[in-house]
Amino acid sequence: MKKAIVLLGPTGVGKTAVSILLAKIRQSEIISADSMQIYKYMDIGTAKPSFEERQTVKHHMIDAAEPWQSYSAGEYIDNVEPLIQNLHKSQKIPIIVGGTGLYIRAMTRGMFKGPSADWDLRNELIQKEESGEVSLYDYLRQLDPVATSKIMPTDTRRIIRALEVCLKSKNTMTELQQSFTQPLPYEFIKIGLTRDRKELCEMIQERVDKMIAKGLVDEVERVFRMIERHSKISPSQVFSNSHPLSLCPLPSLQAIGYKEIAKHLYGGISLEEAIRLIKKRSKAYAKRQITWFKKEAGILWLDSTGSHDPHEIVQRVMPIIERQDDLPTTF
Repeated sequence: MKKAIVLLGPTGVGKTAVSILLAKIRQSEIISADSMQIYKYMDIGTAKPSFEERQTVKHHMIDAAEPWQSYSAGEYIDNVEPLIQNLHKSQKIPIIVGGTGLYIRAMTRGMFKGPSADWDLRNELIQKEESGEVSLYDYLRQLDPVATSKIMPTDTRRIIRALEVCLKSKNTMTELQQSFTQPLPYEFIKIGLTRDRKELCEMIQERVDKMIAKGLVDEVERVFRMIERHSKISPSQVFSNSHPLSLCPLPSLQAIGYKEIAKHLYGGISLEEAIRLIKKRSKAYAKRQITWFKKEAGILWLDSTGSHDPHEIVQRVMPIIERQDDLPTTF
């Protein structure tokens, strides 16, 4: 089986610098597995590799969609599969880098293909709950009790998606999840970077401060002006009302960093509060990523606590890679 290297881990752990050095050593290219780096113009808040870094090592699946477009995991797989094939034809083992667990799971284990998002239906459902006509959680319990048992009553986003699947496909989420697509036909060498929780939290906080200093507020304002110009969606309406963000019809509007700054720009909270929320939600997201990846089989974990030099981490990563069926450093 042809191979692919996957470098994964929580946000802020240090994947980018390590992946670039690794790609140089292996004379290969990087495929991003980050669901927000997909979007153009969203550079600072998604911590994209810099222009100079992308000149040094070729990156794929960055700036692949406009921020006013939706982009699904299914589309990601459709685009990534030929990239991996072409890299192998060039005698390069691809290096897949990111923290979007759904993308990595879809590649390595397959995914179920549910119906596409129906924003009219989602708004109709939330309006019914707001009017007191129905409890969405109880409604889902009637349609798919198995899925309901796995969702917290406060997780509006997942409740609405499960209802959407039931109502549009005439199958339950549970039934569809039993009919996964095939994983991509490669042997994935999965290496996970981790750190002590306190150290990771400190790194995340420092990164958020740097994003603000680099001009995140101006970037958010520019991006949301573009979204408003190219779509019917007004960020000022979205971020000034009480509807859950899960109902926003664009994934880009849900990116951590962007939604908090948008709330500052359009929803009346202070910049200090927005920064506090970005840090809090980024740390919570990192925790969810770790929980997700801990459930995935076959990940070779490397604890990088105390090491902030990517060269040191790469020196520890290389033997792990080479031990996998004597994978050579280069072709």
